[in-house]
Formats: sequence, C-alpha cells, structure tokens
Amino acid sequence: MTKIKLALISSALTLLPVVTLAQVGGSPPSITLSLVGLGQKIANTAWIVFTIIAVVMFVAAGVLFITAQGDAEKVKTARNAFIWGVVGVLVAIIAFTIITIVSSVL
Repeated sequence: MTKIKLALISSALTLLPVVTLAQVGGSPPSITLSLVGLGQKIANTAWIVFTIIAVVMFVAAGVLFITAQGDAEKVKTARNAFIWGVVGVLVAIIAFTIITIVSSVL
C-alpha cells in the first residue's frame, strides 16, 4: 500500500508544474512575421557569429605573433593573418551597413 501512495504522490508532484502553468481561457499567442523582422533576426544572428569569428581570428594572429620568435617568415604569416582579419571586419561592417540602409528604406 505504501508503494501505491508513494507512486501517487510522486506522480502528483511531477504533474504539478503542468497544472500550475496551465492557461485558463485566452487566445493562443499569435506569431507575426514580417520580411523586415525576419531579415533583422538573420542579421543579428549573423553579427553574433561574425563577432565570434573575428575574435578568434585576432587571437590566432596574436598567437602567431607571439610564437614567431623573430622568424621573418612566421612574422609575415602573422601579419597577413592580422591584415586579412581587418579586411574581414571592414567587409562585414559594410555588409551590415547595407542591410541597415535597405531595412530602413523598406
């Protein structure tokens, strides 16, 4: 008999959050999706991904500079990595500027 009581109590405790968070009446949440809103969400996500990639690129260039130890060829490789990182940042800024201009026009 105690196993049955224990099973009933544990079932009730498991279902308690479902019962307490249940909505009474009301309408289901509506999903409004516009082309500009979708573009903005994609742009925000792309900006986060780009920022992570840019930070990793600059850290990698820094590590290359540190590990070069005066070797001219390794310093040249590190400098190229840094320069291409800066070029990538500039291209991304221009791309997101274009996105902002187009979304403000729409």
